[in-house]
Amino acid sequence: MADQLRVMTINLLAADQADYEARRVVLKQGLESWQPDIVALQETVWGNGYDQAADLLGDGYAVVRHLGQESDGVGAALASRWPMGKPAQVDLRLPPRADLLPWAAALAVEIEAPEPIGRLLFVHRKPTWQVGFAHEREQQSVASARFVEQQLDGRDLHVVLAGDFDDTPDSSSIRFWTGRQSLDGTSVAYRDAWEALHPEDPGHTFTPENPLVRAGQMPLEIGRRIDYVMVRCGTHGPTLDVAACSRVFDEPVDGVWGSDHFGVVADLRVPDHPPGSWA
Repeated sequence: MADQLRVMTINLLAADQADYEARRVVLKQGLESWQPDIVALQETVWGNGYDQAADLLGDGYAVVRHLGQESDGVGAALASRWPMGKPAQVDLRLPPRADLLPWAAALAVEIEAPEPIGRLLFVHRKPTWQVGFAHEREQQSVASARFVEQQLDGRDLHVVLAGDFDDTPDSSSIRFWTGRQSLDGTSVAYRDAWEALHPEDPGHTFTPENPLVRAGQMPLEIGRRIDYVMVRCGTHGPTLDVAACSRVFDEPVDGVWGSDHFGVVADLRVPDHPPGSWA
């Protein structure tokens, strides 16, 4: 039995940046402490004899990777404690621009979580990151949402969506995901786990409060919430309740910051009163 599901997303910051050996200790300890059931990892490295996801997570997780990688081995992956089915992926490198992230994709896999949660569809999506690419992120969001519905094929499964979405809650792409606007004749609704419990807290996950942001390629950053855990809604609301949601890796350990992003962890559970029914 698993009364709730713990989901984490964290952009690790590529391993060739900012004293990775020191950051590795912080990341490894944090993952071990939080014990997520499912994890979405961005800027994770594999190849040339090193598998970062396997190293940081240790035994007990199965890992599935986005197909695309950068030349230095950087990409994205998801990991689960529970058995996974065959993964499916949609490529989000959509025209007309050619300089999109090589591992821009939505990766979906069915996971056999214990009851009462049961089988669910976990989707790890990573759009392109560039400032000024709002149109591309709109296209990528629509393509991802349609891809999810294709994977469901009319089935009634919980869907959990997570990742570094590179857009703020008031952006068109995130408004699309949370049901506040349609795009390209398409509309969906997902519950944003952070907003559900912290509606008045901006919850920035990429912020100059973190000195690795100031030291990096975006030194004029003023702070944004761009990392998300979301739950797909049915007609009457989300199928899973958000029991808890916190930022992680948002403090240094012995002066070392794990990444230039703060991660997000959410505990999800089957509601006592399922939406669409009367108590």
